[in-house]
Amino acid sequence: MPDASITLELCRVALLISSKGTVMATGTAKRGALAQSTGDTMTYSTPVSLTINGERHELDVDNRTTLLDLLREHLHLTGTKKGCDHGQCGACTVHVGGQRINACLTLAVMHEGDDITTIEGLGRPGQLHPMQAAFLKHDGFQCGYCTPGQICSAVAVLEEIRAGIPSHVTEELTRPPRPTDAEIRERMSGNICRCGAYSNILEAIEEVGGINP
Repeated sequence: MPDASITLELCRVALLISSKGTVMATGTAKRGALAQSTGDTMTYSTPVSLTINGERHELDVDNRTTLLDLLREHLHLTGTKKGCDHGQCGACTVHVGGQRINACLTLAVMHEGDDITTIEGLGRPGQLHPMQAAFLKHDGFQCGYCTPGQICSAVAVLEEIRAGIPSHVTEELTRPPRPTDAEIRERMSGNICRCGAYSNILEAIEEVGGINP
């Protein structure tokens, strides 16, 4: 039976040899990296041109800037709300090329040349979008914080149904989806309302869509 002390010493020696090899390899790699030329100076911002609510904007933005922060901090379009900043609440929903997205999950530089519509572009005081008017009529909000994202999503939901795009609850994929309560609720599930005005929101969407509940 081998002596335990000898076995322990051998393990200790093996560990030291392994550690020394790792340090040497790491040190060599680091020196090599420092010796390499980086070429052109790295840039941290990018010029981007995009159309927002029908108006063209030319900006130079930090590459890390999200579309949400571009809208709120650079262009002061604060109707689009920052809720969770993780794509989970839907408060930052906007339309890009006619499709809804979460503005907090995409970088501004990814939208060169895109046509973007925010809540400010859907309607204006005295000229409300039908969905905005329906939300007022049916009291589809309480505190109102999530309302811009809810309205942008609601408009897109009706367009998705008209276009025949199925959802998780669509019963038959070979036929256009029917605008049922379940269909609308599923499609709106990415927009969270802490106040719990969901039933009123559903009524507003059904009215605009000409849907008989």
